[in-house]
Amino acid sequence: MGAMKDGALVLFSGGQDSTACLAWALDRYPRVETLGFDYGQRHSVELEARQAVRARMAREFPHWGARLGEDHMLDIRSFGAIGETAMTSDRAIEVTGRGLPSTFVPGRNLVFLVYAAALADRRGLTALVGGMCETDFSGYPDCRRDTLDATERALNLGMEQTFRVETPLMRLTKAQTWGLARALGGEPLVAITVEESHTCYLGERGTLHPWGHGCGACPACELRQRGYEAWDADGRPETRP
Repeated sequence: MGAMKDGALVLFSGGQDSTACLAWALDRYPRVETLGFDYGQRHSVELEARQAVRARMAREFPHWGARLGEDHMLDIRSFGAIGETAMTSDRAIEVTGRGLPSTFVPGRNLVFLVYAAALADRRGLTALVGGMCETDFSGYPDCRRDTLDATERALNLGMEQTFRVETPLMRLTKAQTWGLARALGGEPLVAITVEESHTCYLGERGTLHPWGHGCGACPACELRQRGYEAWDADGRPETRP
């Protein structure tokens, strides 16, 4: 697909999903900037993975490197401290009495998008790109497209803007997300995703598994591993964007 005329701001954590979203945006937009958040997450190693993914993607895909603009990092640890979840404190990862995983940080994606929209307004960017997904996900209500549609409307009403909240992974399984990476950048992008991106909630970067670094036991690792193995067993098909 040809590049769109305006620019995009990618909510970029350094994980598998946001790596696929960054490639997706670079394939479409003439200017792409990235935004990361330090909200006190236990797996803060992902903040280091962000730079490794960006650097390697720009080096191995020069046509994308020419489109890759500034990276922005915001410190919102005071927000992360409010929730006292398993994502930001040393507590068990389990399903709570509300039926939600203890890794759910209430309002996280809503807060991310408010900050992203404020930055995009200043930077002249109209597409806000995030890796939210309601097909293979952990049950977070702020990942649902209905939530994001409502947020998009509120942002545009509140800022007199025409932002689009783009969610290219919304209807994809995790296996299809691997396939999207292959469709966008072939095996080199799959290798970047495996070797550089970070998903593990516990921040484990020791063993490099076929699907990437991680503890192999937390929900994020299990989902990533299952998706990779299903995709690999199916012959590593491409998922066309």
